[in-house]
Amino acid sequence: MKKELKIFTIAVAFIGFAGGIDGILANYFKEAYNVTAFQRGFIEFPRELPGVLGAFVISGLGFMGDIRIAVLAQILMALGMTILGLFSPGFGFMLVFLFIFSLGQHIYMPLHDGIAVSLSEKGKEGKTLGTLSGVKVASAMVASVVTFIGFRYGFFSFTNPIIPFLLVALTSVLGALVLIYLCRFVKVPHKDTLPGKIVLRKEYRYYYALAILNGVQKQIMIVFGPWVLVDLLGAKADAMSLLVILTSLLGMGFLPFIGRCMDTLGIRKILYADALSFIFVYALYGMLCSAIIAGAVSLKTGMILGGTMFIFDRMSMNLGMVRTMYLKNISINKNELTQTISLGISMDHVVSICCAMLSGYIWKSIGPQYVFYFTAALSMLNLLIAKTVEINE
Repeated sequence: MKKELKIFTIAVAFIGFAGGIDGILANYFKEAYNVTAFQRGFIEFPRELPGVLGAFVISGLGFMGDIRIAVLAQILMALGMTILGLFSPGFGFMLVFLFIFSLGQHIYMPLHDGIAVSLSEKGKEGKTLGTLSGVKVASAMVASVVTFIGFRYGFFSFTNPIIPFLLVALTSVLGALVLIYLCRFVKVPHKDTLPGKIVLRKEYRYYYALAILNGVQKQIMIVFGPWVLVDLLGAKADAMSLLVILTSLLGMGFLPFIGRCMDTLGIRKILYADALSFIFVYALYGMLCSAIIAGAVSLKTGMILGGTMFIFDRMSMNLGMVRTMYLKNISINKNELTQTISLGISMDHVVSICCAMLSGYIWKSIGPQYVFYFTAALSMLNLLIAKTVEINE
């Protein structure tokens, strides 16, 4: 492994710690602000809006290069989490600093894959993406172990200071410092197209479609999958952290395996696996919600089944790195990679915001099971795309 890639791996380990916070955010909103399902959907507007803006921010700052923009992203994450961790802002101000934290997260997302691919050896891009994703998951697992122990034994709470949030801020700063050190070894930063210029190409149309579908599926995974456990089954922060730990343990081996599979089995087969996993998981989630509402399952059984679906759902989302490999495979200009990934993330977040509000309404007015049945049906389009795309293999 090249020295530059080793340094970036250390940065990813620090940055990945923030991923462990996702498992308790639903509990934070529920316990600190007592939000309803509709409000939970509304929170996703300021949380996901940065994903829409990310492509414009990255394009506008393109003169800085990917790594320096990643440093800025970590600073924004640290700022947002520091305020949320030290103070108890009202609901409106909480949304402001959640937005700042989320802006840093969403700026970094496409940069991660772009930097990883640019530092990879030729022909080993999938392996590198899988390995780095495994490192990120392992770091998130450490965060989840810490939060599980803290909440289970009363060391942590959602009153000030919120220690897990401050730990996220600290590791974001450490990640930024490692990235600054990395700049010394990457003499010519990878740059995208001209700053401020957003490029749409018909050749990337299926990538855009996959990104848009991911916006729906990701929103269900992040928001409404955990909400089944938190709202319908009453799961607490320690239980959610435990589920993230289990997911991380599995992901540490699963992600590098998927990375190797992309290099050996090919992109199309992984696209098929990606599509089938979504259909399977969300159909089962819908059936579980129907059973809970009908009183057909006990609380214990519901927690076991819901936790299993949570783990499967998170593992399914990890297959999404195949989109980056597909884009690299069809890319016309390698310097467009990060900018195009960022544009795809912006597209998926436009859909994600709309989906969150619509799903919150469906959950409340029709029933939670229909949120998942709709997503399972929509995921059939992933199968169609997997069959249709042209891949240079």
